[in-house]
Amino acid sequence: MFHILSEDQSAKGQFCDRRTRRHFLQIGGLALGGLSMSDLLRAESAAGQRSQKSVIMIYLPGGPPHQDMFDLKPDAPAEIRGEFSPIRTNVLGIEICELLPKLAGMMDKLVPIRSIVGATGDHYSFQCLTGRSHTAQPQGGWPEFGSVVAKLQGQTSSAIPPYVGLSPRMQHKPYNSGKPGFLGSAFTPFQPYGEGRSDLVLEGISLERMGDRGSLTKALDRFNRSADSSGMMDGMDIFQQQAFGVLTSNRLAEALDISREPQSVLDRYGYGTEKHQGDGAPRLMQQFLAARRLVEAGVRCVTISYSFWDFHGSNFAMCRENLPQLDQGVSALVEEIYDRGLDKDVTVIVWGEFGRTPKINPQAGRDHWPNVSCALLAGGGLRTGQVIGSTDRTASEANDRPVRFEEVHATLYNRLGIDPLATTIKDLAGRPHYLSEHHRPLSELI
Repeated sequence: MFHILSEDQSAKGQFCDRRTRRHFLQIGGLALGGLSMSDLLRAESAAGQRSQKSVIMIYLPGGPPHQDMFDLKPDAPAEIRGEFSPIRTNVLGIEICELLPKLAGMMDKLVPIRSIVGATGDHYSFQCLTGRSHTAQPQGGWPEFGSVVAKLQGQTSSAIPPYVGLSPRMQHKPYNSGKPGFLGSAFTPFQPYGEGRSDLVLEGISLERMGDRGSLTKALDRFNRSADSSGMMDGMDIFQQQAFGVLTSNRLAEALDISREPQSVLDRYGYGTEKHQGDGAPRLMQQFLAARRLVEAGVRCVTISYSFWDFHGSNFAMCRENLPQLDQGVSALVEEIYDRGLDKDVTVIVWGEFGRTPKINPQAGRDHWPNVSCALLAGGGLRTGQVIGSTDRTASEANDRPVRFEEVHATLYNRLGIDPLATTIKDLAGRPHYLSEHHRPLSELI
């Protein structure tokens, strides 16, 4: 991991390892460490470049309460409907939770799905990130969506990795992302805040001492010269040398450096907290802004993990704490995607591994409920301003149009220009697997 340290300890907002957002600019580091990024560059050479469309996937660890977000049931009995009221959105007939006013004001740019089915009931990111169940996997395991995209489409630029995982490491290990499955370590996501952060460290370089971008470029040049003179580059093939180019790229540095944004933009996204929530993720608002900057730089898939949603107790107090900030971060991201002309090219999805029980338990919480859950989509040239699916009177079961995880993934592949029903990837035994075995993209959206 390449660190550019900062002497400023007073800036708003902090990262997950207790440094402020300006305390360092981090460049580099793969989950498996070392120079395995060179394998990504080989993949680029083999696969070529096909599009510059992107997906931002926001995972909500723990299972968010669908009936307290996008599928409120105000006419249900008190022990089911909860404490929140629905509010109107800017699309006639669509209502969502009162704690999501910013999203309500841009519903014409959004698509809530109220009928996600097929969850296994396990606390893991796997189903959201792969579109598949973790049971009966081929040898090596199913790869994540971003790893598949990296394999099929490669990099838009040799300076920019195709798949970036912004999620910090979480205590509950199955929440964590970064698994390329049978595709192998070449397609592990680039993780600036992951386990590989100590692989490359350039200590003692302060943003304040650098003063400007020219000084940063000179510092990176010195790092390259040092690598050459030390013999680090000897014996490396062209792909490994390009991997060093990625680690020291100004484009990647600039994409990760959110302090380059105007204060008004930083304030629009908010700052959140560095503290991990439960055994899940922090509420880091800066992730949403970094994701937008990364897709603009050419990253094809960015994954985010946001907060912790396993509300077995105090569900409504926790919703009051979490939903307004989620509302702020997601609405800022979607607003900027439209304002910057990215709405046809960048698809955003927000979801968790399952929903919550209709009946409120004695601790004022909701327990695990895999029968039905929700998702939110935006951008990607989708037909927005509509709701897909519905649930019964108590939000217990899908009433019509049940939507499976595989269908959502098929839609995301489609938005990247990949035909999920015709495209295959080979497992470790050389057996081809279709990206979607039986499920087509959602026709309502395309």
